[in-house]
Amino acid sequence: MQSESSEPLLNKNLKTILVLLFAFVFIFLALFKNLFFQSTYLLKSFGELSVDPEIAFKNNKPTFLEFYAEWCEVCKEMAPKISNLKEEYGNDINFVFLNVDNQKWNNYISKYEVNGIPQVNLFDGNGNLKSTFIGKQEETTIRKYIAFLDTDNKFNEEILNSEYSAIKKNKNNQFTPRSHG
Repeated sequence: MQSESSEPLLNKNLKTILVLLFAFVFIFLALFKNLFFQSTYLLKSFGELSVDPEIAFKNNKPTFLEFYAEWCEVCKEMAPKISNLKEEYGNDINFVFLNVDNQKWNNYISKYEVNGIPQVNLFDGNGNLKSTFIGKQEETTIRKYIAFLDTDNKFNEEILNSEYSAIKKNKNNQFTPRSHG
């Protein structure tokens, strides 16, 4: 007879534990949501706060041009690093962010032969391409090349990292990308 009374007690304890566990997970996610969702938020804000490329290439300031997509895991991973650069150099350099899923930017995607993202192109104040970074990059590497933008060095270097996202086939994007393979 006692086993019958202990069974509801076990069910009650199990329910209590599950409710407490659910509450803990919910509170944890609420407190640390920025940590988990910061990169996605940063990518969305990049596109919204971006300098228009037509303006960027005409205002005699160096330009940082990044091709990205919100689904790109490498782009999400690099977003905090890029945000640091934007915060530090935002007054001296144009920061342009073009989402490869937006047909509006197809001419730039084609012109700069983008098929691996993130792709960062650095231009001097005259609009001359100085460096291209494809894939995951260290912040220090990008900083080093940003410092070269103020010099008269004539270089055009491409740095490829094997950690990048291939652009997804999109029926709306009609261009022939180069291969990075």
